[in-house]
Amino acid sequence: MPLTERLTHLKEAVRRGDHRQHRQPGAPMLAAEFDALGLTWMQRQARLITAMCEAEQVVILPDERIVFTRTLPTVPPVWREEAWARLTAGRTLHELGPTSNICADWGMVLSQGLLGRREVALATRQRCADQPETVEFIDSALETIDAVLALAERYADAARDLGREDIAGALAHLPAHPPRTFHEALQFLRLVHAVVWLGGHYHVGLGRFDQYMWPYLENDLAAGRLDHAAAEELLAEFFVSLNKDSDLYPGVQQGDNGQTLTVGGVTPMGKSGVNELTLMVLRVAHDVSMIDPKINLRIAPDTDLDLLCLASELTEKGLGFPQYSNDDVVIPGLVAHGYTLEDARNYTVAACWEFIVPGKGMDVVNIGAVSFPSAADTAIREGLQAGESFTAIMERVRHDVRLQVNRLVDAYSNLLLPPAPYYSALMDGCLETGRDLSQGLTYNNFGIHGACSANGADALAAVHKLVLEGKTVAPERLLTALETDFADDDVLRMVLQEEGPKVGTNDPQADDILIALFDMLADACEQIEDNGRGGIVRPGTGSAMYYIWLARDHENMREPAVGTTADGRKAGTPFSANLAPAPGVRVPGPISVFQSFSKIDYHRIVNGGPITIELSSTVFRNPDAIRKVAMLVRTFAQLGCQQLQVNSLNAETLCEAQLQPELHQDLIVRVWGWSGYFCELSPEYQEHVIRRHQYQLG
Repeated sequence: MPLTERLTHLKEAVRRGDHRQHRQPGAPMLAAEFDALGLTWMQRQARLITAMCEAEQVVILPDERIVFTRTLPTVPPVWREEAWARLTAGRTLHELGPTSNICADWGMVLSQGLLGRREVALATRQRCADQPETVEFIDSALETIDAVLALAERYADAARDLGREDIAGALAHLPAHPPRTFHEALQFLRLVHAVVWLGGHYHVGLGRFDQYMWPYLENDLAAGRLDHAAAEELLAEFFVSLNKDSDLYPGVQQGDNGQTLTVGGVTPMGKSGVNELTLMVLRVAHDVSMIDPKINLRIAPDTDLDLLCLASELTEKGLGFPQYSNDDVVIPGLVAHGYTLEDARNYTVAACWEFIVPGKGMDVVNIGAVSFPSAADTAIREGLQAGESFTAIMERVRHDVRLQVNRLVDAYSNLLLPPAPYYSALMDGCLETGRDLSQGLTYNNFGIHGACSANGADALAAVHKLVLEGKTVAPERLLTALETDFADDDVLRMVLQEEGPKVGTNDPQADDILIALFDMLADACEQIEDNGRGGIVRPGTGSAMYYIWLARDHENMREPAVGTTADGRKAGTPFSANLAPAPGVRVPGPISVFQSFSKIDYHRIVNGGPITIELSSTVFRNPDAIRKVAMLVRTFAQLGCQQLQVNSLNAETLCEAQLQPELHQDLIVRVWGWSGYFCELSPEYQEHVIRRHQYQLG
């Protein structure tokens, strides 16, 4: 149903940025004060939460029913630069430093309330009173809980002063106690989730939203406190509220903030988890049409077609979600990598596509990417110069892949994770055992992606067929063309592009090499029995920003970009994103793409990374056409693929938006594992989106 007038005004205000007028010039400067007090790192992290909560100014807008507007635009450091340099010397920090890209056990926190979590902490403190490190952690966690409760109390007092007894009554109860209604559950989540960001954490996911929120909605519907329209209005407001600070959240590009939620799939007991809230999330995301939250839908080969049609209607909006994950493939893969069956069934999706377990996972799911194009290119150049066979060239690739994996893991062997007492209070087992999540949770695995696989496989396949098998291209000619970027041999470039086997066309020559590349990656990861944190290394198929970074020199990459490649690609041209045919490859259609990528052994490759296809916006022309899209999604699952992004794309509109961005401020696209406003992206990402394959459905 369309948004109400109230919600339309709220959404328009957020898009205009009206809430930014309440932002303060900066955040409190804390490091010098912490030095003077002689605080430990754990204590500093707790005091940061306290200071940020205390410094937040209460903002309650007239039309709001779910409140919290962030007024502090930055999070201050807890150490001065000199001390921070000493503390981190010789250590590896993950990305920006703070713990990120994990998921709290929101269902547990809602069911206990923060006072319930406080009682757990106090019991542990009493039991471990003779253990100073445990006591320090528990006291720090208690301080953060009290800070959030005090912030809620200030909001309640302000609401009361404004005569907003509905808000005051809710926040007098929340988040101290478990919510009593769906409305209260949304308000609880909004506040407690927002404070995680105030502590400097980012990519803070919302987990299996329809599982832990459904009991509150179900009770309201049964008791007659809400009807479906009223519930959808509340949910829509919650979704709108998540979009207030997208310009503040860190990421490679604006919008890359990890505010994801997952719906559907099976319960930990193996029963269907689809409920009325599952459907409501898809409908409301369709009506709100904003970049957050990013929706992930867990499906299986027998998922109801009506549900897939509803999801396809959401895809038609061009938002780039839902992203699909196939339970029949993901769950067995996680079990094979040491997750219990119950936890594997309870997986959620991290900021982009990696699979994590809410409340139990301290997995660092993206420590870097293996460059398949680099491994292939190095092996091709050196192997051809040495006059080697294709088997020998593939052995060079295998050696290179293993070296890349070892370098990435070695770099993280001295990983330094800052204490996180507040985030720990939201996890399963931290307060119960007296251990901060930085010390590890149930799962402490690393994730590595095999990036730009189609380009790597295509280059090797071209050499195999045209140079070594068919001998229609002399090795010397290819080596010269690679050195000169095809400057004097554009004919060869076209031969490589047109006659070389290509991933995505269901060509066994190319696909067998694709399979071999991922087997090499799995072999390299599996030979690492302990990642240094008591975990393993999970290989995946995502490319993230690497489809740009590996093609063009970037400050975050230790090695130079890959130049001209034997698939006919010129230097500087971006690679394929995730699991997709290389840019410019002509493929029969999306089914052949599925067939190529279904051959990967997902029992071994379990870190996520979707098949990514763009459907022309004209595909979604009527209900019958949308049903065809739903059937396409079902085919993806039936073929045994792992993960899928289906995006609606209109290249003409995107090109127009480049020329007249002021007319297209609300245009949303899928970038890699996230969605953003097209006109806010850097030009190289805009161009890559425009040039992706667009498919029609017959």
